[in-house]
Amino acid sequence: MISTGRSRSVSRDQQILMQMLEESGALRRGHFLLSSGLHSSAYVQCALLLEDPVRARKVGQDLAELLRQFHPDSVLSPALGGVIIGHEVAAGLGVPFRFTERKGEEMGLRRGFNLRQGERVVIVEDVVTTGRSTLETASLATARGARVVAIGAIIDRTAGRDPFDVPFRALLELDLPSYGPADCPACRSGALPAEKPGSRPEAVAKPAAAEEERQSERVEPPADRAG
Repeated sequence: MISTGRSRSVSRDQQILMQMLEESGALRRGHFLLSSGLHSSAYVQCALLLEDPVRARKVGQDLAELLRQFHPDSVLSPALGGVIIGHEVAAGLGVPFRFTERKGEEMGLRRGFNLRQGERVVIVEDVVTTGRSTLETASLATARGARVVAIGAIIDRTAGRDPFDVPFRALLELDLPSYGPADCPACRSGALPAEKPGSRPEAVAKPAAAEEERQSERVEPPADRAG
């Protein structure tokens, strides 16, 4: 089931965004392995929404208006998912934009990017589920002496489990059920491998049934014999 979250009513702007997600093919259905490690029967591929510059500008301006009240000095986004929307939000706010990159397991600032001591930063993502990448980016900014004043996203799919200790604003809250691998209906059926659509380089997951069969066929090497 896909719904627009806990709110009882959906604004006109949210209806327009939902229509853009559908028309662009950004709202996908299948069996997906999320960057969080959870599985889902639906996935929002915001790159398809944002490949149209007109749509990207509209979404960026709308999110910028939600974040303007926090008076940021700059926008910071984790690559790759947050880069386009982060840049559009920064343009809407009239502030500099920077992005973080992952090298191995470490999130860092590269390409000569720096943050000033006390700089007011908003972190912008395309989709927030568990908030892992966002929290890593926030920790990096704080370690560099900046002050994270808010977090923004196009899509909030946290299901009400806000993981942040600063204000979080999103244009649309989507209820897209997600599961641990052991509880995933698609994994249990074994009918469809999980697709890894994001930018983090984990291996594509196999259905649980197929993995259990592979494990049962594994032959353990004989124990070493003494002497």
